Amino acid sequence: MSANEQSRPPLPPFTHDSAIVKVRLAEDAWNSRDPERVALAYTEDSRWRNRAEFVTGRAQIVELLRRKWARELDYRLIKELWATEGERIAVRFAYEWRDDAGNWFRAYGNENWEFDAAGLMRRRHASINDLPIKESERKFHWPQGRRPDDHPGLSELGL
Repeated sequence: MSANEQSRPPLPPFTHDSAIVKVRLAEDAWNSRDPERVALAYTEDSRWRNRAEFVTGRAQIVELLRRKWARELDYRLIKELWATEGERIAVRFAYEWRDDAGNWFRAYGNENWEFDAAGLMRRRHASINDLPIKESERKFHWPQGRRPDDHPGLSELGL
């Protein structure tokens, strides 16, 4: 582990409960829409597949996230644990966003994560599909930042 990397608990091997904590920490970071903050949860040489884009390393992760959040306005994300074993976690997620013309979308997807011993993600494989929605169909209505604890999750929302 380099001087720039620190341990990111919870650490593998994950239990069901520690994986739920890890998923919520990731959700909170992504909802900050701060590319540099998000990138710190990944190894220096982390490898991603995000839709049809492949990136390696924190600098490329930051650039991808900057482009993403410049295009995906009013971004709100909910992640939910799907499965875990050892150093791996699978999640399902949904997020809502609008484009600069005011068109709303809900993106649905799955991610497979693999962590190193320090709890940093070394691999992330994301499959994502966008669905156009009307503004009246939005379900994620909290101020920018962390999803409130009393806001329903994906299963409670029926998504």
